[in-house]
Amino acid sequence: MASGTVLRGFLGATKHLWILCGIIGVGWATGAGAGTGDLSGSPLYLFFTMLLLAVGLYGSTSGISLREASEDLRLLLLAVTVGVVAKAALIALVLWWVLDDPAYLILAVAVAQIDPLSVAALRDSSRMTPRGKTVLSVWASFDDPVTVLLTAYTAPIALRALHGSPGAGGMAAMSGRDLLDYAAQLGWNAALVAGAAAVWLVLRGVRRRTGTGDPSLGVRTLQAVAVLVLLVVAAAFTLMLGIAVVGLFFRPPALQRQIDRVTQGAYLAAAFTLGLLLVGGIDVAYGLTLGAAAYGAQIAVGTVLARRLDRVDRVSLALGQQNGVTAVILALSLQPMFPEAVAIVAPAIVTVNFLHFAANSLWGRFQPDLPAPRPTSLSRPTSQDVAPPAAITADK
Repeated sequence: MASGTVLRGFLGATKHLWILCGIIGVGWATGAGAGTGDLSGSPLYLFFTMLLLAVGLYGSTSGISLREASEDLRLLLLAVTVGVVAKAALIALVLWWVLDDPAYLILAVAVAQIDPLSVAALRDSSRMTPRGKTVLSVWASFDDPVTVLLTAYTAPIALRALHGSPGAGGMAAMSGRDLLDYAAQLGWNAALVAGAAAVWLVLRGVRRRTGTGDPSLGVRTLQAVAVLVLLVVAAAFTLMLGIAVVGLFFRPPALQRQIDRVTQGAYLAAAFTLGLLLVGGIDVAYGLTLGAAAYGAQIAVGTVLARRLDRVDRVSLALGQQNGVTAVILALSLQPMFPEAVAIVAPAIVTVNFLHFAANSLWGRFQPDLPAPRPTSLSRPTSQDVAPPAAITADK
């Protein structure tokens, strides 16, 4: 009886890991049986992966409680900026020592974030305080767009290294054209946010003129359609930072009630696609190294950033690294440029999640018997009344 209880507990605690491995396995079997070959060069594949990433980023940021996040704003800003860069640098040092090709150091960026879906799934069973849970949830939600932005900025440099650029070897400082391209990309991201804010304000004004507490069915439909259009535009023009910012304020109730299911669907679709591409092979040794380095980097960086929190929260944050939808989709998006990306990142994701389960199970055995924390909720806002940055300024 005891062994059966332990087994059920183990299977329940690792449910998300088994689902991930199972979906990847189904994708691999489908690709091997159908002989799909390498899909990464297809324009439809590129748009599909960017759409999945846009959905994942919007889902992450639309679930952030801005009120609760503001209580630890300094810590969170450090975590999603300095923390992400520091983790990527630590992982890259390990890969530099292990890998022969410095171009693949970009894979360190792909696994430097924490998966918000996995964090949300395990949040209720955590022994962390409400404050610690908020910090981890917001950290996991907003380090995704920072990781995507960092990947976009470092990929051209790594690509030059992959093709053996002469002189400074492709790892040199960015050229003037690179800087102009990045500035233009930031401008287009800002334009997407400005357009979304304008639509949000117009629909909000329509709601106010009706004099009702809730928006009409027509307004709710327009809000949902507007966000869907923004997602498609973001995917078509790779405006990932913009769509992440949009998720902070444009939150149609009709979508918020379904966003968890949509994001989970994007995760499963990404895992299946990852399996399709694994038909070309898996690099287990490099994948294990990348996964172990990612988990070790979270321990180092998380310990430093959370040093002012209490002991339980500090250790839990240090052991909080998980990889999921963003790492999967970044691997898919990097595959056309770096043919070994999927083969290395796929086993790395499984390694990170296994280490998370093992480390947290061990830590749970040594935690003191604390009174159960009062239930808290990071439920998603159900109205679009979160003002965009521009609107906040205008209202003042």
